[in-house]
Amino acid sequence: MSRAGLGGDGLVRAYVITGGRATASRNHFDLITLISITDARPSRAQLNPEHVAILDLLTAKGARSVAEISAALPLAVSLLRILLADLMESGHITVGKRILDTPVADRALLEAVLAGLQNHL
Repeated sequence: MSRAGLGGDGLVRAYVITGGRATASRNHFDLITLISITDARPSRAQLNPEHVAILDLLTAKGARSVAEISAALPLAVSLLRILLADLMESGHITVGKRILDTPVADRALLEAVLAGLQNHL
């Protein structure tokens, strides 16, 4: 039987990255929760490469949703949630409003977009 049939390297890697944890300790992240870097900028010395990759992405691109971070990095959402909980507990990131909780464009603009879309159908 191949190594993949016995669990493969992906499961072992995920186990190592999370320190054997299957769920986040106490912080739970929705796919549409906005994540950003804190102003405090604590030391990155104790972080693993995956933590650093998340922070680098947020530094370069600004606030991102959990789904956007997962799409940009080769990390499963379940694994990403654990890593984000670590970063939040260590003071590296902060959680903003969910995308749906942020103010939307004015109603007239949204109605114009909807009318345009309906005209193309």
